[in-house]
Amino acid sequence: MSTKTRGQTRHASRSPRPTPQRVGAVRREPPTPQVRDAQTRNASGVSRRQAPVSPGPTRSPAGRQRRTTRYAARRRRRMGFGFKVGAAIAAAVAVLGVIFFLSHTGGSASDQYNYTVGNPGPGQQAPAIQLPSTDGGTFDLSATRGKTVLLYFQEGLGCEPCWTQLKEIDAQMSAFHTLGISQVVTITTDPLDALAQKVADEGVTSPVLSDRSLAVSTMYQTNQYGMMGASRDGHSFIVVGPDGRIMWRADYGGAPRYTMYVPVTKLLTALRQGIGKGTR
Repeated sequence: MSTKTRGQTRHASRSPRPTPQRVGAVRREPPTPQVRDAQTRNASGVSRRQAPVSPGPTRSPAGRQRRTTRYAARRRRRMGFGFKVGAAIAAAVAVLGVIFFLSHTGGSASDQYNYTVGNPGPGQQAPAIQLPSTDGGTFDLSATRGKTVLLYFQEGLGCEPCWTQLKEIDAQMSAFHTLGISQVVTITTDPLDALAQKVADEGVTSPVLSDRSLAVSTMYQTNQYGMMGASRDGHSFIVVGPDGRIMWRADYGGAPRYTMYVPVTKLLTALRQGIGKGTR
């Protein structure tokens, strides 16, 4: 008869059973991360571990239209500014070309080189002139009493035809002397040092006066016949006689032609016709 107690019998019945070993069984190694990732890919080829990439906000057709409209407006503004600048430059060049053409070609002496007679005019006392000169001194009109002086008011440094005019007058000074003119004096509103350099560069021999304040030009009203408004002179010739009175005046620079050059032969003809009578 067994001597085991009931409790011992129950404990023995709960003891773990040995795990049967299969003959020829192979131990499985845990899969590598690459293998696990390949196993977890879905049918579309995207790993379930990889978070889906958001495509971002979708632009509506109205938004795209607004962006296109703004870009086109900016481009039109840039193009419009460039067009305005180009048009202004082209207009300035065209005006200068027309003036040069009208001053040098075409027409007859009776229409192309017409001039007006400003104020003060023939018979009136010539206003006083005391201005610094490129010859190193001060020109005083009153010191020329007893002589006939031709005053040439011109636009200045920026007017190349005006300097061509002066050089041609210098070259034919003997013809002016024949008409009784003792001296030719040019007057501009440019600074004296710049005028002195220009005279040296151009080889001009007659004196050029600097009327920086426009005081003399205003008294003679020669700044009423220029292209640049009242800030510069036009193209005026005034003969002051031995008694200090104006004998002849011709303002060529007025509208509509704004003539800035007169052939010396035409100028001499006008002088010859006008000096004896005091008018044209």
